[in-house]
Amino acid sequence: MKTKHEQILTFIESLPVGEKLSVRLIAKELHVSEGTAYRAIKEADNKGLVSTIERVGTIRIESKNMDNIENLTYEEIVKVIDGEVHGGATGLKKTLAKFVIGAMTEEAMLRYISEESLMIIGNREKAQELSLNHGAGVLITGGFKPSLNVIELADQKELPLISTSYDTFTVGTMINRAMTDQLIKKEILRVQNIYNPIEQTFFLKKEDTVFTYRMLNQKSTHSRFPVILSDKRLVGIVTAKDVVGKDDTVSIEKVMTKNPAYAKKHMSVASIAHTMIWDGLEVMPVVSDDMTLIGIISRQDIMKAMQSVQKQPQSGDTISDQINQMIKESDDEGYTFQVTPQSTDSMGTISFGVLSEVITESVYNYLSKLKKKNLVVEQMNLHYFNMIHLDNSLTIKPVVFDENRRSARLDVQIYSEKILAAKALVVCQLIQKK
Repeated sequence: MKTKHEQILTFIESLPVGEKLSVRLIAKELHVSEGTAYRAIKEADNKGLVSTIERVGTIRIESKNMDNIENLTYEEIVKVIDGEVHGGATGLKKTLAKFVIGAMTEEAMLRYISEESLMIIGNREKAQELSLNHGAGVLITGGFKPSLNVIELADQKELPLISTSYDTFTVGTMINRAMTDQLIKKEILRVQNIYNPIEQTFFLKKEDTVFTYRMLNQKSTHSRFPVILSDKRLVGIVTAKDVVGKDDTVSIEKVMTKNPAYAKKHMSVASIAHTMIWDGLEVMPVVSDDMTLIGIISRQDIMKAMQSVQKQPQSGDTISDQINQMIKESDDEGYTFQVTPQSTDSMGTISFGVLSEVITESVYNYLSKLKKKNLVVEQMNLHYFNMIHLDNSLTIKPVVFDENRRSARLDVQIYSEKILAAKALVVCQLIQKK
């Protein structure tokens, strides 16, 4: 039998896209408390089932697509460009290999057309037919509609025939952005991708004894076990250190650590790895929004996942990647950065976010080279003294003034055209490289 939490999520999923809902409405409709309704709506938001819009409220939305770039299909392209399908609907699930812009003669197009590709083209019927006959789907830009002959050919070949009101340049930009976003998403692993579900792991109930722990420890590859109530809600965690010297008959409730660190499915693996390394945890419970235990994640799971991502042949650059590529090492133990138009705000000065990222990347490069360590920036206090304008050349000089085994504090001076323009105090967590 489903819990009240699960019943609410099922109810939300059954609502049509665009339907408005609220905590009070859910509580009244399903006869649950407002607290239970609130937690369920929060999880629905994390799952991408609903969205809260200012002055409108919470509404049901189309579920977020988490597919990887390898599975990019014609159907997904239709969503990206807000397109209309005229023919070949049976081929919408087919996977795409490449995109071609047909700004050339029919003869020249032949060398670029191939199966599992999409030809982006204007109101040129012969070119549309040529593409379909050689195994490529067709996207017609500029708001033009295909002829009946082309529609019949698309149905016959089972290749999508799509139109959009956008021009070719805009469509190319939209598709390129969608592909890049997908590539970046593929690298951002989430807990939901790698955690071990509760059916495949071990846990203890608070009324169990130390003897139960010791028996369980012999079967498992780790020594940390979540502790739950009868309704599966997480209440603690027990480790080998907790039971040392304890009698077999002692209750788990008396030795467990209460309010343990936990993960949720929507969290990134990188953030969880940060917590596990900092606190020295080998295992972390994974819970839903109402604290129901749904599984565990271990250091071993994280290491395997990270290695898998590094083997992926495709990647998409984030803003951090792009900024890092622009930072150069200088001769006076510092780093240089050129202020480009993309890194400025509407006033023509460097944006606060870009400057913060420049400092972060410079600190990372400095400590990685000097101390052979990885790091996570935990705190930054940034102060401006002078405006930093477009085309200015920056020199970033980080200096460590306090350090221990786990953290370091740095004073970072930022010079613009050889004049002190900003200063930052940066606190980092250090992770020793293996």
